[in-house]
Amino acid sequence: MPRPSVDLPVSVDREAGTALAVQLGDRLRDAMRGGALSSGERLPSTRALARQLAVSRTVVTEAYQQLYAEGWLEGRHGSGTYVADMAVPAEGRAPVPAPVPVPVAPALVGENRRGVIDLRPGRPWVHDYDRAAWRRAWRGAADLPPASDPDPRGLPRLRAALAEHLRRTRAIPVGPENIMVTRGTGNGLDLVAATLLRPGDRAGVEEPGYRVARNVFAGRGAELVPCPVDEDGVVVDGLPEDLRVLYTTPAHQYPLGGRLPIPRRERLLAWARRTGAIVVEDDYDAEFRYDVAPLPALHGLDPGRVVLLGSLSKALTPDVGVGWLVARPGFVEALAVTRDALADRTSGPAQQAVAVLLENGDLDRHLRRTRLEYARRRAVIVGLLGSRVMGDTAGLHVMVELPEGVVEPLVEAARARGVLLDSMARHYYGPRLRHGLVIGYGSASRADVRRGVSVVAELIG
Repeated sequence: MPRPSVDLPVSVDREAGTALAVQLGDRLRDAMRGGALSSGERLPSTRALARQLAVSRTVVTEAYQQLYAEGWLEGRHGSGTYVADMAVPAEGRAPVPAPVPVPVAPALVGENRRGVIDLRPGRPWVHDYDRAAWRRAWRGAADLPPASDPDPRGLPRLRAALAEHLRRTRAIPVGPENIMVTRGTGNGLDLVAATLLRPGDRAGVEEPGYRVARNVFAGRGAELVPCPVDEDGVVVDGLPEDLRVLYTTPAHQYPLGGRLPIPRRERLLAWARRTGAIVVEDDYDAEFRYDVAPLPALHGLDPGRVVLLGSLSKALTPDVGVGWLVARPGFVEALAVTRDALADRTSGPAQQAVAVLLENGDLDRHLRRTRLEYARRRAVIVGLLGSRVMGDTAGLHVMVELPEGVVEPLVEAARARGVLLDSMARHYYGPRLRHGLVIGYGSASRADVRRGVSVVAELIG
């Protein structure tokens, strides 16, 4: 049976110059060092301790997070937060946790890649860019002096430029205080998970969905909860009531390609407010729509309940390693505490280069060019595969549904003819309820898209 939590003999001083979370962390650390809190004792929940101290829950969460990072505290599955065992074992070593399996497609390298047409999703076209703008951006980056203690939230210049970019392109009225510059979507999601989740917390992921999100949550010790999706996106009715966080891709569901309608968005936010869950909105493919303007971001509908993630990996190149996270200012500060504890940073020169691209309008011009080119490639696929295509109104991939027994032999047959494909199977966590191909058209030229998809059409018959 779990031990009851202790009544903590701690207090904080609102008049002191030290942040409340730092004060609380110091008090708890002293209590553990002095023996007032002993190994194995259960601490109150963040909500209970916040109520006891008459402070916000964020204060307690930040203090606990720091003590977790330092090894003073540990989580136990479904049980709570405990003082870690500080005794040094006489012999033996702690078991190393098994790594989370990451299924990958067989790689082709070196000479074997010649003549291969890669139609797997998740890869942008990086060959047609404004070289003068690129050089200008990196010359601007060279003007940034080395920083000995960079701001974990990111360069103020870039945060301001991103706030303006999001206001124009996504109608989100945010300021620099709402933004953290990340290394990409996965990095932003991991910072959220490290801040919010404790071992055993339940984290919702779309099913089928983005496997990186599953790996991030599992790596933080969360219990993964697959949440069904349909042609429109995540199915809100029936979402569990006990999720701590839900990851979703409402702009262009990955991989089915649906766009979450406004009524369902409103129901999703009502569910989050009712349950207290945080919704992590991956703004995946929002910049590439071919039918109508993007729907408003979830974050704009409820900034206090939604964390928005964005990245330049598709809009520009994953090689830059710059993305962003948008949240209420208090949560951005909590994330900054987590980031400091993890010694995680985004490259300063890369941030400076992106700021130049945004300020000069070069990124906007690049997006307009690539959006037109991707629309042409998408038209090629629709022309060759017709009504079989799903999710073609946005993004850099489409889905083609096929009978279960057909998919893997077709993938192998296409590979033998020099065409790399992805199947739906890789995007499921649990039982595979739908089967088919996920065809990406980002990294292959228009001519190669035509040749590769012609092979697919011939094999489908």
